[in-house]
Amino acid sequence: MEPVDALTEIAELLERERSSKYKSKAFRAAADAIRDLPNDVLDDVSALRRRPGIGDRTLTVIVEARAGGVPAYLADLRERRGVVVAGELRRRLRGDLHCHSDWSDGTTPIAEMVAAARNLGHEYLALTDHSPRLRVARGLSPERLRDQLDVVAGMSGEGFTLLSGIEVDILDDGALDQEDELLQRLDIVVASAHSKLRMARGAMTRRLVAAASDPRVDVLGHVTGRLVEGSRGTRPPSEFDPEPVFAACAEHGVAVEINSRPERQDPPDDLIEQAIAAGCLFSIDSDAHAPGQLSLIDYGAERAERLGVPADRIVTTWPLDRLREWTGRTRS
Repeated sequence: MEPVDALTEIAELLERERSSKYKSKAFRAAADAIRDLPNDVLDDVSALRRRPGIGDRTLTVIVEARAGGVPAYLADLRERRGVVVAGELRRRLRGDLHCHSDWSDGTTPIAEMVAAARNLGHEYLALTDHSPRLRVARGLSPERLRDQLDVVAGMSGEGFTLLSGIEVDILDDGALDQEDELLQRLDIVVASAHSKLRMARGAMTRRLVAAASDPRVDVLGHVTGRLVEGSRGTRPPSEFDPEPVFAACAEHGVAVEINSRPERQDPPDDLIEQAIAAGCLFSIDSDAHAPGQLSLIDYGAERAERLGVPADRIVTTWPLDRLREWTGRTRS
């Protein structure tokens, strides 16, 4: 196989299994370092060893790929990945409304997220970097978000659309952490709580109801904030009364996110069932912070199908024109 393809696939598989970002970055850097090299240089091991961006492990991958086989490290990662059976619902997904780039706490430039989404067959992807309050995630100030909008505007075409967006923090009182004028301009607004997740049940209920009732919000992100595994440890779900929260989502046409990250699996199964009963819309999203994590929607689709979420109530199964009609319901 081609060495660049092998290095890139290794990076994506490391990202999917949520390994250290430094590992995947090393393989992406190596792919960039050899991308334009002629074959005679690729076959000169001594020269490659001296080239910046090439380390011992990446060099081994290049040599094994040039020999015509699948590099051993890649074969091991493929085996570790396992298989998520792609059901009918997964095949119906057209896009993803929640991902991050290196403008905030993602690991790669926007262009690499777009390329990976195209490779997955997505018709659209919403770029939803964080809002100003989340400083630990390099949340975008209004000025930086305006700059990002200029970049996003030039990255669609050939059957693919990059949607402008934000994962906006829900403040303690339910207000949103970004200027109104900017929120009105965006294609997709995902509203999520990232702080004070242990506030009292009544206060958290009011906070989420306020966000779900806000006409600028399209998706209510990882609604409980729980973590069930992973390097950050575990975190219990926030406590709130789901009935008024999901009633507000249903009334205002706000989609409840089914967050596909394995460490989140948010909402829990019982809350998804309550949201179905409440008549809510849903959005199956990857919450990807790297290109290889965009495929995590496999897990969200499997959960949604198992729990009987109606496909037509999942906005990420909709074609772009219907999606735009839905997001435009309050954008006048």
